[in-house]
Amino acid sequence: MQGVKRKLVYVGGYEGLGMAVGTTVMALLTGASPATTGPLTLTITIVATVWNLAYTYLFEAWERRRRDRTRTLFRRLLHAVGFQATLVCALIPLIAWWLEITLLQAFLLDLVFIVYVPFYTFAYNWAFDRIFGVPSSAVNTEDPGREPNPAPM
Repeated sequence: MQGVKRKLVYVGGYEGLGMAVGTTVMALLTGASPATTGPLTLTITIVATVWNLAYTYLFEAWERRRRDRTRTLFRRLLHAVGFQATLVCALIPLIAWWLEITLLQAFLLDLVFIVYVPFYTFAYNWAFDRIFGVPSSAVNTEDPGREPNPAPM
């Protein structure tokens, strides 16, 4: 599976599974019902997605104004940490208001997800590639006889 279809299946699965897990974990940790945590998780997903687009646009605009535009490890870390820090600053008040908890409680709840999401992303990406094969961008063009990592059947 390649192209737009792959991207849609990837994002739909990633966000759908992520929201299901997030809703359940948040309900278990807070004692709130999934009817409360589900819409919150959906809202967080929407906010994170829109902010990711906006933040990346702003970061790339900043990057274009640099003399050296090389994507160094430091620059990649700056992007990742900056995105996460600004997202947390937006989400903590939202979570606190929605669940009627303190800002500290909302931060601690969000901290669970801050730690969880990188592991989830890694596992999801690994599983997705094992199930659907790797995208064409990951096919070794140096060895045309070599098949891309096929999905196991």
